[in-house]
Amino acid sequence: MARKKEPAAKARSAPFPTKEQVLTFIKESAEPVGKREIARAFRIKGNDRIRLKALLKDLQADGLLERQTGRRHATPGHLPSVMVIEVSELDEDGELRARPAVWEDEAPPPTIYLAPPRGSRSTLAVGERVLARLKKTSDQSYEAEVIRKLDRPQRRVLGLYERSDEGGRLRPTDRRAKRDFILSSENAGEAQPGELVLAEILPERRRGPRLGLRSVRVVQRLGRGDDPKALSLITLHEHGLINEFPEDAVAEAEAAGPATLAKREDLRAIPLVTIDGADARDFDDAVFAEPDDDPKNAGGWHLLVAIADVAHYVRPGSPLDRSAYGRGNSVYFPDRVLPMLPPALSNGWCSLNPKEDRPCMAVHLWIDAEGRLLRQRFVRGLMRSAARLTYEQVQAAHEGSPAPGGDGRNEAVMAQVLPPLYGAFHALIKAREKRGTLELDLPERKVRLAEDGRVIAIEARERLDSHRLIEEFMIAANVAAARELERLGQLCMYRVHDKPDPVRLKALAEVLRGLGLRLNASQVVRPRMLTQLLVKVAGQAEAGLVNDLILRAQSQAIYSQENIGHFGLALTHYAHFTSPIRRYADLLVHRALIAALGLGKDGLPPDAEGRFDEAASHISATERQAAAAERDAVDRFTAAFLQDRVGADFSGRINGVTRFGLFITLDDSGADGLIPISTLPDDFYRHVEARHSLEGERWGRVYRLGDRVRVRLLESNPVTGGLILALLESGDGSTEGSRSAQNTREKWDPLSTSRTPPAKARKLPQKPGRKKKRAKAGRKPAPGTKDRARRDRKDR
Repeated sequence: MARKKEPAAKARSAPFPTKEQVLTFIKESAEPVGKREIARAFRIKGNDRIRLKALLKDLQADGLLERQTGRRHATPGHLPSVMVIEVSELDEDGELRARPAVWEDEAPPPTIYLAPPRGSRSTLAVGERVLARLKKTSDQSYEAEVIRKLDRPQRRVLGLYERSDEGGRLRPTDRRAKRDFILSSENAGEAQPGELVLAEILPERRRGPRLGLRSVRVVQRLGRGDDPKALSLITLHEHGLINEFPEDAVAEAEAAGPATLAKREDLRAIPLVTIDGADARDFDDAVFAEPDDDPKNAGGWHLLVAIADVAHYVRPGSPLDRSAYGRGNSVYFPDRVLPMLPPALSNGWCSLNPKEDRPCMAVHLWIDAEGRLLRQRFVRGLMRSAARLTYEQVQAAHEGSPAPGGDGRNEAVMAQVLPPLYGAFHALIKAREKRGTLELDLPERKVRLAEDGRVIAIEARERLDSHRLIEEFMIAANVAAARELERLGQLCMYRVHDKPDPVRLKALAEVLRGLGLRLNASQVVRPRMLTQLLVKVAGQAEAGLVNDLILRAQSQAIYSQENIGHFGLALTHYAHFTSPIRRYADLLVHRALIAALGLGKDGLPPDAEGRFDEAASHISATERQAAAAERDAVDRFTAAFLQDRVGADFSGRINGVTRFGLFITLDDSGADGLIPISTLPDDFYRHVEARHSLEGERWGRVYRLGDRVRVRLLESNPVTGGLILALLESGDGSTEGSRSAQNTREKWDPLSTSRTPPAKARKLPQKPGRKKKRAKAGRKPAPGTKDRARRDRKDR
């Protein structure tokens, strides 16, 4: 008899995945994935989505996941799905390999195999940069599909021409270059040994004893390699920065003219003023304030921030627009500026010069007595700056002192405009203090040059209340722009700063505990908590160390079309609106406001949304590139300044600890130099990353981030910007700045649960034939952990 069929069992929901299963799924994914993709893969629905969110947070806290742009997740070291990469080599199989255009980790970057652009018959050259879409193929390799070629550098190399027994050589200025080039007398032209030259690489390779070395031919002489005027040129070339503007972009800029009032709001009767540095060459923001006459806002203020209307002159898709996008931002060196826009605009029609009519994008802001933003109104206007003021003049006038370098012409204007400006500023400061921003103490170097380009001083950049006033006005305008675009449902290029990485916060808390400072990394860490720690140690010996540690724990600020807020400024909405002359991101925000508010036909084009992610990645990369170039330029000028002081002794502080040595910041000049590990007192040193230290196994010497040291300058190389230092020893033979392992652990080691002396370190056997590696003089290693996130002070 046939068995009766039982009814089908009710379908059961999929079991909730384990951490290992989720981690495996993310690890095997070709690109970073979001919570939605994970939920779909494991059929997670309803309240289980909350469990998934908690599981992902646990994986992040354990250091097994990293959160990337767009709230997507990847395993540590995973590259973003879209990024700028640089062709690095052609391997033996004829396949192109690339690397990230910006790579700051100590570990080597993963291998990227690159296919040429679709529809292009020409291959990509080594050194060429492209925007590419990446797909992960294994733990250490990716496949890249080219989205767009960014620039095609000429096959040239910059270097110092040197004579040798074998003939002439070209020694590249790029620290990454592994080989010299052959420069024969017939290819040197009129170049003299010791000159900095630009040379083109010849196609043939030399055969014989110098097999594999390429030959070059001089195409341009740039002067003596030790001439400070050449130092910026070296940096430009090394970072692949574009020095010349395309001819069609220059022609378009020079054809520009004045804007008419037309439908613009007439702001020319309002005494707007620009406040900038004494050496500023362009003025892109002007400010005004007055008490709010609304009786419902007693003690409140009406602010007006006017910004150069760059969108009026730089139209989407034009030669000027393509050039500005490629640069991404302006770059500032001690002796020159590499502007994003040609001078006809950056110093002309887009500069708010005094007493001249200029088109502007302006925002009216109404704040209450506590600095809270009540409402905003954006307009396109025509303005006329009442005066060009400097920070020093404004500070002196506010304090009742004679204005430095002033001729009395602006005194009447300052008497009228400064009191309400400072009144509004004090209200904005109240709001800043109430929300609790991160207040890092990051001194900046200012290089003073003589007329002939020589460095005459390296000074700490003075921080005045007048600087803070302008910064607070710019931050208020930036917040208003982000809020307005969100209110209108319009696309926005946000400036975002994610919360610190939980793993770094945990390590920070451990080290701070050893200093007697408490940070509960298991709870939600807010900027105010970190600032309170800085206040506690202000003026103490540990202040520099705590600033460095908190800085290293921060995420990097980037551009994104998804708003995740700005951690450092403690803001939920933030975008860059106030500097479209020097930042392409601000130009995009201006265009978005124009489109959303119907202020003209030169707003965002219809296809902008599809390219915003790509633009965010590109301008974030160009910003990092510019920051690295500016640091390198200052390093080179500083090295030139210190060349005459080789052999002198300096005091300083350890600001970086790596496997290859100690980075030292000198007190007098702020210069950074390296003490190679091979020159430290004889021992076997272990790099303990968690404690930011080098610890001797044999004799117990310990060198830790923040330690005070005395050093001697052994070499200063302006061409590479490298300083080589030696640690000084005191009369009894002990090294100044070091401490014994026992003393260190009693005072510093947060992981130590015992105060008993450590066992005597065993003498490590030396491998036969093993020799210490010597640091190549003047070749400064990549910064690695040094200087990871320094710059958000310029977020105005």
